[in-house]
Amino acid sequence: MSVRPIQALAGWPGPCRQRLIAMLGATLLLGACATSKPPRAAQSFTPVSNPSALLTAVRQAGAHDNSVLQVHPLRSAGVSALVAQAHAAAAQADYAGAARLLDRALEFEPHAPDLLQARAEMALAQGDWTLAQQLAQQALQRGPRFGALCARGWQTLAEVARVQRDAATQVQAEQRVAACRKSDPLPE
Repeated sequence: MSVRPIQALAGWPGPCRQRLIAMLGATLLLGACATSKPPRAAQSFTPVSNPSALLTAVRQAGAHDNSVLQVHPLRSAGVSALVAQAHAAAAQADYAGAARLLDRALEFEPHAPDLLQARAEMALAQGDWTLAQQLAQQALQRGPRFGALCARGWQTLAEVARVQRDAATQVQAEQRVAACRKSDPLPE
């Protein structure tokens, strides 16, 4: 941008210059508002005929894993209550209600891998494959590289790949599930 147009503004009468500056400011503010999150594509949702089967597969991947030390995070009573309510809602097959409760818990602890994974499982049960995949990947990035939480994350990715008929990704994810049970997981 050259200095000449700005110098030309100096010759404008005061009220015109002020209106122009106000309009430019309003345009910048509106432009900043327009950069919010894009709406999620409706095509990522697929009706799930048996969401409990998907959840069972994911939870069995992490069940009875005594091969490694399990670390449970310390959290506030409020977040713990939200998580307990979410588990109760999921047990009643109220996956949307459980998802809302976990979303509220994530507002307080947005980087908690166990909350991210639990929310990924609710997205899986609801047929939101894109969100399930994104949240499981975040949980895997932030969480342990082996153990139950690791296995559940990779199993979530395997289930997403299975319903999307992506056999190669499904096989890779299933290999990672098995690696989560070893003390020396596969390199990423």
